[in-house]
Amino acid sequence: MKYFNIAGPCDRARHYMIEPSTRIKGVERLIDMEQYFVIHAARQSGKTTYLNDLTDRLNAAGQYYAIYCSLESLQGITDPREGIPEIVTKIKNTLKKLNFPYATEFAKNPDLDNFTDVLNMELTLFCKILDKPLVILFDEADCLSDDTLITFLRQLRDGYNSRSRIPFVHSIALVGMRNIRDYKAKIRPDSASLGSASPFNIVTKTYMLKNFTKDEIRSLYQQHTDDTGQQFDEAAIDTVYEQTQGQPWLVNAIACEVITEMLDYDYSKPVTKELVEEAIQTIILRRDTHIDSLLERLKEERVRKVIEPVIIGGIEQVSVLSDDYQYVIDLGLIRNEKHITIPANPIYAEVIARTLSADDQKYITTETPDFEIPRYLKNGRIDMDFLMLDFQQFWRNNSEIWEQRFDYLEAAPHLIMMAFLQRVVNGGGQIHRDMAAGTGRLDLCLVYENEKYPIELKIRYDTKTLEKGLVQTARYMGLYGCSKGWLAIFDRRKTVEWDSKLFLRNETFDGKEITVVGL
Repeated sequence: MKYFNIAGPCDRARHYMIEPSTRIKGVERLIDMEQYFVIHAARQSGKTTYLNDLTDRLNAAGQYYAIYCSLESLQGITDPREGIPEIVTKIKNTLKKLNFPYATEFAKNPDLDNFTDVLNMELTLFCKILDKPLVILFDEADCLSDDTLITFLRQLRDGYNSRSRIPFVHSIALVGMRNIRDYKAKIRPDSASLGSASPFNIVTKTYMLKNFTKDEIRSLYQQHTDDTGQQFDEAAIDTVYEQTQGQPWLVNAIACEVITEMLDYDYSKPVTKELVEEAIQTIILRRDTHIDSLLERLKEERVRKVIEPVIIGGIEQVSVLSDDYQYVIDLGLIRNEKHITIPANPIYAEVIARTLSADDQKYITTETPDFEIPRYLKNGRIDMDFLMLDFQQFWRNNSEIWEQRFDYLEAAPHLIMMAFLQRVVNGGGQIHRDMAAGTGRLDLCLVYENEKYPIELKIRYDTKTLEKGLVQTARYMGLYGCSKGWLAIFDRRKTVEWDSKLFLRNETFDGKEITVVGL
């Protein structure tokens, strides 16, 4: 019986999977043209599955010898005196494991001390004896670093440039999480350079392995339906797509959670939207390895410089053309939609917010045991004004201490309010977060018992903050069909006393009632 795979590359015999050959178009044509190219995508997007399939297809067609070679084990080896011989050994061992034709002829007597040329030399000698052109797909190529990376790329480029006279590898793919431009960024701080604009300027094309479309998700789930008869409601598929934006691991993980854990393989029960939503919350709270490893990146300074503006709604601090911005895109943490930078999907937005405010939520839980939904209920609805008054006092008592320990200092007000609200709704209810750099705001919507409470968060920068905030809050309320909303404005001026900062004031704008919360 096949299943939804969430660990390692997919296998046609064991796993439900999207046909790998459909995920990137034009690679075989580039190989026929003897080109070198790059494939990149975020972790667990299906790169290795695609490469294994491409290798099998190339070898089955009989025109080339193709090998898949992962360089992951070389991570952290910066000295090329050690790194380059390890790459040669890695290729040699890969050929042996595959019982590859002529495998024993590769690097029979390598001069490993000649680390500046040994890879070039051994690949040249090997290509001379082969009766078909050689294609190498180097996976995890971005694990190489510093001088090992430079020396590796230099030798490949030298071999490429000499191919008209001396045999060398017919086509090479460098595959990893990052685009080739980040290889450049990684080595540029050092004085070592290849003397060109790019360390691998012979590359013809860069491919990005994209996420699943909604039709592909439907097709993937249909494979399970065909095998078991278990149906996926259309609303469930819509929710999976909306929440994951087609990220392959998440798409598989949600199906796996519902079918194996929640329904315990009871194929008579359909997969519904409600089950999908519950599975998503479980995955978020459980923080599986995929999510945990991704969120470790939040500690990196170059990631903070991009993610923080996304949280607070401003992107002025970072250029969308910068290497830092592209790096975070390549990590799969953000995407650019209609010139607005947003988290890659709502699930990542949720885990980013929860991760960055996790310590604060624990503190809130300990110090304010009564701050739960029952405290704020009035006639079955949340008394948001009462809740906001509690937060005002909480913010006044804790803001200065907490801000000092925040790595994401500019986003501290937003993160602390999210932690506070998360504490409140943990007893029942949800928070919808809408982060979008370039909008100048953070949108939150607290949902309890099908009632919606839209909240707009802004930082006071000038006298026009209130005016802009009212316009944005009214627009946000319109999206949810609400006639009542809240605009929270954090006044960061040091010269203003707390008694002047803290207030609740009702405003009417565009026919909507908006409570302005001064903080």
